[in-house]
Amino acid sequence: MSDQNVRNAGFTPSGITGGSLASSLMSQEARASGGGVPSGGPTSILQEMGAKGTTHSSGYTSSGISGGSRASDTMSKEATAHGGGVPRGGTTSTVQSISMGGKGGRR
Repeated sequence: MSDQNVRNAGFTPSGITGGSLASSLMSQEARASGGGVPSGGPTSILQEMGAKGTTHSSGYTSSGISGGSRASDTMSKEATAHGGGVPRGGTTSTVQSISMGGKGGRR
């Protein structure tokens, strides 16, 4: 179901769907980054998963983040960079939320 949630949000094998949650997230992230979407950010991770259908194999599952996965590594790096906690609206929380059918929790 997680892969379908990512595609439903507008991250598809043919790219980001115009007018979707994905395009809104991409726009917000580009503005916050000064015009570009950074590698390793929520938009790039979600688009890669939407294109390949790799949500579960990346570790973002309906029951949470899988230990030892890419998601776990991303969460650990993000927590370290933010003094021990994963920020609301950050990469980990946004990708996990969308993979579970949520709106991403962006700021």
